[in-house]
Amino acid sequence: MTQLPTWLDPLYDAGEMRACDAWAIDERGTPSLDLMEHASLGLARLTARLARPGLPIRVVVGTGNNGGDGLAAARLLRAEGRAVDVLAIAPLDALSGDARANLERLPGEPPQPFAAERLAGSGAIVDAMLGTGFAGAPREPVAAAIAAIGAQDAPVIACDVPSGVDASTGEVVDGAVRACATATFHGSKIGLHVAPGAEHAGDVEVVAIGIPRAAPAPTVAGLISERLLDLFPRRRRFGSKFDSGVVAIAGGSRGLTGAPALAALAAARAGAGYVQVAVPGSAQPALALVLLEQMAHGMPEDDGAHAPRGVAPFLGLAERAGAVVLGPGLGRAAPAVAFARDVAAKVDVPLLIDADGLNAHVGALETLRGRSAGTVLTPHAGELGRLLGRDSAEVDAHRLACVREASERSGAVVLLKGDDTIVAAPDRPTAINPGATPALATAGTGDVLSGLVGALLAKGMEPFAAAALGALAHARAGRAAAARHGADHVIARDVVDALPDGLRSR
Repeated sequence: MTQLPTWLDPLYDAGEMRACDAWAIDERGTPSLDLMEHASLGLARLTARLARPGLPIRVVVGTGNNGGDGLAAARLLRAEGRAVDVLAIAPLDALSGDARANLERLPGEPPQPFAAERLAGSGAIVDAMLGTGFAGAPREPVAAAIAAIGAQDAPVIACDVPSGVDASTGEVVDGAVRACATATFHGSKIGLHVAPGAEHAGDVEVVAIGIPRAAPAPTVAGLISERLLDLFPRRRRFGSKFDSGVVAIAGGSRGLTGAPALAALAAARAGAGYVQVAVPGSAQPALALVLLEQMAHGMPEDDGAHAPRGVAPFLGLAERAGAVVLGPGLGRAAPAVAFARDVAAKVDVPLLIDADGLNAHVGALETLRGRSAGTVLTPHAGELGRLLGRDSAEVDAHRLACVREASERSGAVVLLKGDDTIVAAPDRPTAINPGATPALATAGTGDVLSGLVGALLAKGMEPFAAAALGALAHARAGRAAAARHGADHVIARDVVDALPDGLRSR
């Protein structure tokens, strides 16, 4: 794995964070107790800011270094005059190293055994049970403590990562603490930004803990930053509409003309100079009424669906295209499936496959490896599950692993849609969008994303960067549309109209 692109903000997995700590301690001589003190100071400050006034803070500690962070934070909060109860989920007799030192430094009442009733009336609860090294299902007594914390209505602040969340993947097995905020140390962790872990992390605050700047950098994953907006290919002063990017869209079927229309409008609004849409012949008149600046072409059909004999005419239409978008509104009729598979195999320009173009490749994902040009797949969890032969619930539980598997099997860039949109490519770092908006949870916004990324591909962007920029700009456009109309009132056309806001550099 090479270093992260400059437009990704680094995220650590558990192994990378361990290596970073070890480098600081062993190579640079940074005292580990100093690192813990800096971490606990950030945790204490966040807790003090969020705690309800006049009520005691309860710090729930485990028997590892995460518990040591909690003990140190309790000491600092008590030094400020806060009422703090320390609750231990297991006897602390076996504590060693820095955690033992902070147990011995704790002033006032010693830690008490954890009991659910001791959480009643909390001004805040600090979760300092499990750290970044955790994976799998929480065992007792941690599992019971997680449930007890979840039954309270007090603000919950997680130490480094919520207990029960896998820091490297965001996976949650049999429950995790649901925090309103997480104080994470040195750098943010992958699992805090990938669902379901992201849903448990709340607001993530990175706390500097004194690790020197030259520390080993993560290479596995990063958050897409707005620096990527600077790579948007802008129209040249003396260029033509063909130089600005030509997109050819193959989709539509009887009764399903809205999807290719939205993709075409999005491609044009995203800067493509010329957009052609190929639909079954009987659907062409309806599409022509909607599209004024884009060309709607009728293709050979079988009972309202694209026919395999339409592949050659479409390839001819797409000869000048810089990218092809395949799938919006295509339908699942057998002729359309055959058409989609043949187009994907034969078109020799960058290709984005979405919607029923993806469904056409169920059982044939590996055939995409033979393509000579770049390929981008944009599934939601249900479509990715069908491609991998799993149900959507399994994809939702293992989002990072599933998107990476699909990328390796297909040889393509895979963009898994969601609030935590994830972009994976073979032998590349994984890119994670820092957050979308509920405004995008409406019909047609996926088609808008397809047209947007298709335009970026046609304008010459490398597929991995194009997919990442598409995810970022799509989310920003959704937020801009929500600001105008309210998140509950946005429709897909509003997102199309907001694409200039989504692509605008600040």
